[in-house]
Amino acid sequence: MDPMEQLLAERACERLVLDFVQRLDLGEPASVANLFTEDGTWEWPEGERFVKGRAALRDYFGARPADRLSRRLMSNVLTTVTSPTTATATSYFTTYRIDGHRGGMVPAGPPVQIGHYEDTFHRVDGTWLLGSRVLFLAFAGPTPRQ
Repeated sequence: MDPMEQLLAERACERLVLDFVQRLDLGEPASVANLFTEDGTWEWPEGERFVKGRAALRDYFGARPADRLSRRLMSNVLTTVTSPTTATATSYFTTYRIDGHRGGMVPAGPPVQIGHYEDTFHRVDGTWLLGSRVLFLAFAGPTPRQ
């Protein structure tokens, strides 16, 4: 793979990492399913959650409470292109979240989660998509209600 192709692949995968959290926080959560391959998976091993396929991903992420306010901070995105059609990444995240939001600014509190994602990517018909996303939490607590 030439250096420019590798750079473009890395950037496309990093964009998926950021697009995922932006859709959860500021967009339509169910639409994250469109960032995955048809048989893509999202997994949280310690939370005993495993979701496979776009329809199931759409249902899972679309079931988030409508009154949930969340903001995720992403950092340390390290993407490794393993072939012209596959890549992996690890990224760190911090989540601030409350349920029962009725509008306006919320007093800052501690984050609800801090952890990292491990992702695989596949290039399908020229487009990079998430093949799998696995969530690992180092710190976690309950989501408060406003």
